[in-house]
Amino acid sequence: MSEKFDFSPAPWIPFRDKKVLEKCRNIKREDMEKHPNPDFKIRVVEDVTSLFVADFFHRIYMSDVTDTRFTAIFPNPWPAAYQNVARLCNRFGVSARNVHTFNMDEWADDDGNVAPLSYKPGLGHAFKKYFYGTLDPENRPPEENIHYICNENVNDYSNIIEDIGGGGADMCYSATGWPGHIAFIDPDTEEFKADSIEEFVKLGSRIVTCHPLTVAENSLFSCYGCSGDVAAVPWRAATIGPRDVANARNRFEMHSLVEMGGINSWQRMISRLTLYGPVTMQTPASIIQMFKTSVFVSEDIARPFTYMDGI
Repeated sequence: MSEKFDFSPAPWIPFRDKKVLEKCRNIKREDMEKHPNPDFKIRVVEDVTSLFVADFFHRIYMSDVTDTRFTAIFPNPWPAAYQNVARLCNRFGVSARNVHTFNMDEWADDDGNVAPLSYKPGLGHAFKKYFYGTLDPENRPPEENIHYICNENVNDYSNIIEDIGGGGADMCYSATGWPGHIAFIDPDTEEFKADSIEEFVKLGSRIVTCHPLTVAENSLFSCYGCSGDVAAVPWRAATIGPRDVANARNRFEMHSLVEMGGINSWQRMISRLTLYGPVTMQTPASIIQMFKTSVFVSEDIARPFTYMDGI
């Protein structure tokens, strides 16, 4: 008779409630569009990126034809998506003159100095190159409408979003990271330490120390060579705060990051924990469950977990 083998999640894993984790692992595809918050709408779709492109382009178009301001927070880098939005604007003569963009985060060095726009793996560098730089000059917003976190504004960035956005951004586009972060709002960081969720969602922009899983995740992206070169990834960053997510009038969350033709994904488990687990500072992105949010999960992320034969 084989002996039972049991263990606890490693101490450095942010969320370790085994019963909740097991429940999340076993959520079925047919149950993934259900949520107790009626304003938190989850849809499983084939192509998440195309929906983002369509949504962003439509909002630029509406800001142009109605001559009204559109203010949004963006994840990055995302070259193809941002280029395609800009190309649609160019093809159909849509002006982004009324658009104000805010990059949600940026890398920082050991001393907390924010990476400049000239830093090629930088998030601001990618957005400026692939969105602003792809727009035809006549369709571009004034350059001062493209907002980046920098040394001069990092501690006031949330105030700037609120001032320009009339209390908050019209839209926060986001995607959950491996440790459950939204932007670089990581779990287990002193910089975002709070005594309650109510206190947590009032915290604004700042310099933070990244969770090791954030460093590992980014080492798999193309800007750092797709090779697990964790030593090449900065371990500090500048970021918006939970306050900016909470203050946004709309949220558009995307879960679609996969490898090996959709079989392999570091995001499959954290997607389930973010969307169906408890709202907790140990999974910072889970705060979106509290608000009006459109969540788009790819069919690949919605796949059941696959285990070795015999398990």
